[in-house]
Amino acid sequence: MKGFYSRKLHSLLGVIPLGFFILEHMLTNFSAVEGGSQGFKDSVALLNSLPLVLVLEIFGIWLPILYHGVYGLYIAFQAKPNNSHFRNERNFRYLMQRVTGVIVFAFIIWHLYETRLQVALGNVTHEELGGVMHGIVMNPIFFTLYVISVVAASFHFANGLWSFLVSWGITVGPRAQRVSSHICLSLFVIVSVMFVWSLFAFRSIEFQTDGVAILQTVKTLI
Repeated sequence: MKGFYSRKLHSLLGVIPLGFFILEHMLTNFSAVEGGSQGFKDSVALLNSLPLVLVLEIFGIWLPILYHGVYGLYIAFQAKPNNSHFRNERNFRYLMQRVTGVIVFAFIIWHLYETRLQVALGNVTHEELGGVMHGIVMNPIFFTLYVISVVAASFHFANGLWSFLVSWGITVGPRAQRVSSHICLSLFVIVSVMFVWSLFAFRSIEFQTDGVAILQTVKTLI
């Protein structure tokens, strides 16, 4: 029974609030596509102007991520995929949900170190984050790792949303589950494209100019 409620909480946190967080993160990063360096700065400034922003981060992001990530690792390493015997779509998604979960958890730790922690330590400012990201994604290896990670995060979110709808009894019948599967697949594609598009935006000349003053700092971080 304890495991049942732990899994339910894990599933719920993956959608609320972490699902909203990944969508917000996607929109904030995509502001670099629409508005360049200044657009991204404005979006970051807007987020940091929210009342009780630190409380929101702790209880709305970091603690849910910690629980969802740690318990998710436990689930992933307890899993017994049977794709070799039953090669169907659901088994493949079952396996990929756990693989992407491990990738995303490692990526979040890395990304937090490169960005949020450096801001907290005073090494960079919120206004310089666009330049920091430019320095990171200009490295071909890190750019590739970022692309893999954001696509993995997009799949983990979208497929997790589908699983949430099934496990919480929202989509009960085969038709409802099939329709929700198509919707979640479309969501995966949209979120992936917007994240990857944002990474290319961070490689732009505008961000290069914006990040010249902190280029040496970025190199020491990566």
